[in-house]
Amino acid sequence: MTTPLAPDPEQLAAFDRDGLLILRGALAPEVRDRAAEAAVRLLATDRTAGRDRSVDGKDGFRGAVALDDAFLPLVANPAVLPTLVALLSPNIHLLSSNLIAMPSLPDEQRTIRVPSRHGWHRDMSSTLADLGVEHTPRLAIKVAYFLTAPGPDAGLTMFVPGSHTRTGPVTVPPGDIDPPGAITPDIGPYDVVLFENRTWHAGGLNRSGHDRLAAMMQYGYRWLNQVDDPASGRPDLGDVERQLLGARDRHPDGSVAREGSGSHPLSDWWEHLTAAPAR
Repeated sequence: MTTPLAPDPEQLAAFDRDGLLILRGALAPEVRDRAAEAAVRLLATDRTAGRDRSVDGKDGFRGAVALDDAFLPLVANPAVLPTLVALLSPNIHLLSSNLIAMPSLPDEQRTIRVPSRHGWHRDMSSTLADLGVEHTPRLAIKVAYFLTAPGPDAGLTMFVPGSHTRTGPVTVPPGDIDPPGAITPDIGPYDVVLFENRTWHAGGLNRSGHDRLAAMMQYGYRWLNQVDDPASGRPDLGDVERQLLGARDRHPDGSVAREGSGSHPLSDWWEHLTAAPAR
């Protein structure tokens, strides 16, 4: 897609400050088109394995990468991966790859994003429940690829910048659906949004007249359990892609290797990319 570039220190600082970041032009047009076509194909099927539906009309699939090869270029996107490694470390893998379709609904038909159910949340709720908000660090970063046209009525994910450092929930005024300071990212069709597990976010109001399609790719440390069903072995994948898709700490003969050694593909890749140490 693009030649990998060392991450921009100013962008890393912005992510640390805001808990989110826009990477401009990080999605190649042909990759976006193929992924959008695959999304439409999958949603038109009656497949139930991995299907993720909800009462508010949302439809989609968990484990999209394993369902169609059109999503594979997103796994190790060279326009995104350097920033992910710089913000987390080379010891990461893909936790989930979600295809999400949010319908366009008139306000009177909404069951979520209404004052009684505003939808603002943090990811990895089990971690928050087990560790507590004060003790939950940055564990994962989600990469949001929007596959339908962006715009003010497209239902893009909204965020509260800086909310990743809060120890309490965001406050939504009575009768409203958004907290003070909430923003909709101003992005173009080939821009990508990164946000971390502690950043408060919610789906926007989709009034576009068509489904809002997105592929949400979440990366976290390799000692975190993957959410998706295991992807089948693929002989055509490179070492970095194998790591990101869940390769374990193993020697070439299959015997168990030192814990953490399975991160060497990304560690080696990083050393060729930049002399700056990874986290």
